[in-house]
Amino acid sequence: MEKWLKDVLPIMDVEHDCIVSKQGDITVAFHCSLPEIFSLSNEDYETLHQGIIKAIKVLPKFTVFQKQDWFVQSKYKADFTKEDTSFLSRSSESYFNERPYLDHTCYILLTKKPDGRKVGSSLFSNLLRPSLAPEQTISAVMLQDFLDSVGQFKRILEDTGFIKLQRLCNGDLLSQERKIGLIEKYCFLSERDDSFLVKDIELKNGLRVGDQHAQLYTLSAGEDLPAMCGSRINYDKYSTDKTKFSIGFVSTLGQLLPCNHIYSQYLFIEDSAKTMKKLESKRLRLQSLAAYSRENAISRDAVNAFLNEAISEQRLPVKAHFNVLVWTDKEAELKDLKNMVSSALAQMDAVAKQETAGAAQIFWSGIPGNAGDFPLNDTFDTFAEQAACFLNMESNYRSSISPVGLRMGDRLTGRPVHVDISDEPILKGVCTNRNKFILGPSGSGKSFFTNHMVRSYYEQGAHIVLVDVGHSYKGLCDMVDGYYFTYDEKHPIKFNPFYIGEGDSLDTEKKESIKALLLALWKKDTEPFTRSEYVALSNALQLYYDKLDKDSSIFPCFNSFYDFLRQDFVEVLKLERVKEKDFDIDNFLYVLRPYYSNGEFDYLLNATENLDILQQRLVIYELDAIKDHPILFPIASLICMSVFINKMRKLKGVRKMILIEEAWKALMKEGFAEYIKYLFKTVRKYFGEAIVVTQEVEDIISSPIVKQAIINNSDCKILLDQSKYQNKFSQIQELLGLTEKEKALVLSVNKANDPALKYKEVFISLGGQLSKVYRTEVSTEEYLAYTTEESEKVKVGQYTAKYGSIQKGIAMLAAEMRSKR
Repeated sequence: MEKWLKDVLPIMDVEHDCIVSKQGDITVAFHCSLPEIFSLSNEDYETLHQGIIKAIKVLPKFTVFQKQDWFVQSKYKADFTKEDTSFLSRSSESYFNERPYLDHTCYILLTKKPDGRKVGSSLFSNLLRPSLAPEQTISAVMLQDFLDSVGQFKRILEDTGFIKLQRLCNGDLLSQERKIGLIEKYCFLSERDDSFLVKDIELKNGLRVGDQHAQLYTLSAGEDLPAMCGSRINYDKYSTDKTKFSIGFVSTLGQLLPCNHIYSQYLFIEDSAKTMKKLESKRLRLQSLAAYSRENAISRDAVNAFLNEAISEQRLPVKAHFNVLVWTDKEAELKDLKNMVSSALAQMDAVAKQETAGAAQIFWSGIPGNAGDFPLNDTFDTFAEQAACFLNMESNYRSSISPVGLRMGDRLTGRPVHVDISDEPILKGVCTNRNKFILGPSGSGKSFFTNHMVRSYYEQGAHIVLVDVGHSYKGLCDMVDGYYFTYDEKHPIKFNPFYIGEGDSLDTEKKESIKALLLALWKKDTEPFTRSEYVALSNALQLYYDKLDKDSSIFPCFNSFYDFLRQDFVEVLKLERVKEKDFDIDNFLYVLRPYYSNGEFDYLLNATENLDILQQRLVIYELDAIKDHPILFPIASLICMSVFINKMRKLKGVRKMILIEEAWKALMKEGFAEYIKYLFKTVRKYFGEAIVVTQEVEDIISSPIVKQAIINNSDCKILLDQSKYQNKFSQIQELLGLTEKEKALVLSVNKANDPALKYKEVFISLGGQLSKVYRTEVSTEEYLAYTTEESEKVKVGQYTAKYGSIQKGIAMLAAEMRSKR
């Protein structure tokens, strides 16, 4: 017999943001934001668990705590509407478009049953008795008392720091013109909030909602429950011999169950005194029957133990029920779903019971606001402490709302999430600076991550100075038309520290950097300079630039500066009677002669191109060919440092980033170590961030000054695959100040990657407080721009030459690679 849903619906009305049932039950609903999966430590789980128990204990008797976790199969929808999207960003959107993932929404519903309400059971369901009206009206005082308890419940949960609750109002509970309400969403198992399709609900032969075939699996009997439960459980996929990776006790029924399902959790807070009295009577009956049956004796002991614990430990006895409702539009998939649910429960050491006869009543009781009508014969007695272990505590990864950051991947599915590791952590008080330390051995995906990060920040308007050895960033530099300084015999590396470009000026900072460079060229590391020599160079520079102002035909470079010293400044020294011991001009000119015209290094300081470095947003110094050169490498390092300092001080309100790759030879020198120390401590004041990338921790340890400067002043620590160091990871852990939770996260990297996809995982720690592992998964076009494989770089170069630009070349090569798959 068919009935209209409006005629049998147990909900009478929704008023004052509360659901009122036909039995007089009042329900307050919340949207619940849970912590992200794979981000909590053992202590975090226990803290959250204890917070939930405290919150439940403040609820009045005859209250039903109902938690619904919706997990719906969804697909990522790319945004192609942005006009200023770059070539690589568009390729990334196309790559992730339609990427499947499990969307999670959590609701907490608190239902207050009126005193004296008939106990719900399978025989007394509103589904069978649709015409009953409430037996009593609810007084304003009673409603206010309940709302006060709900307020305390909300405050206790939010004080844990892990959960946020948002009260659902009338418009969220009831359907609107363009938005489906929570009640209708449940009744029709609507997978989208904008779904406006009315469906038939069939409760006779199985459970069907429209074209969806549903099955219900319950945990409602003590014998089906695991022997032990806790706030967490080990996740073997991410665990190692040295670490045990923790997930929530019922995570296998949540994010780790990859199908459409609702995990419903019910806790019924009854009159505890009455419950204890009933159990006491049961114990006495079992006591009298214990002599006739061993089962009775065992049951008596169990009830006795329950009563003893309740009294001695001040436990709150509750009735509990948990169920998983799965659905699919393909009936043939029901068997697979059954196997998936059975496997998920088996991992908890629990036994699945598929509901058939009672499925209709349990499904009907799940309607928001109708929990008071739940059949209590499908519940079991337990304590709040144990029942809370079966609550789902985790959600999927969330994107930051900050406009700054980079695109990473959800660890489970690779769904793109926007991650801010610079500004948001400072606003939240998690970090005090934006500096980053990146550690990853060869082959761990370090260059892909750093390329991806640099591109993201460049596209968001940052000025970036990069010191590299290994040509890891050549493709990216060509893509954005940045300045690339490198060395080969035909095209040696060239600088021009004397040139003053647009927006630049001859201020103290500029003069100091040129003087530091000249002194480094003139003096050895162990040879000090005198005060008089320093003053003489200051005077020479000032007079040189005065001459440039008067004669615009002179091009600023080392050659013209050398000519000025040799012709004009010599006469100045004679007039001022400067003695040779105070400033030996002849020695200075002789030592610097190799950098003058026709000298051995005449190219080094006389560049006539790539001069407007202050306004160029990506400047890369590739020093691989000169990393062992005793003259070129220190000079190049000093120049690129001074370039960044100049940007740092003169570009107001613009994000600055300096990234130092494996350029450690120069950093080992005492002068450079002090320079790095100064940079890491100062850069935050100028809206900047300093980043160091290395393969080996020993590179940092070998210089105590650099070690302390970098580690202590890098609140963001990024680690890639450290599995080869897991037996000696304690040294890295101590050096970086990682917690046990972070150690477990780091050693879980790349432990269970999807073999069908090509990606690497990366661990990111912010201030030691927020730690997560993300995927670094990129499109084919991004891969070709970032690749460090020589054969692939050569092919990119060939296609670039063939098609006229690197973008067209990469696009054609990527299309060709996809067609071969």
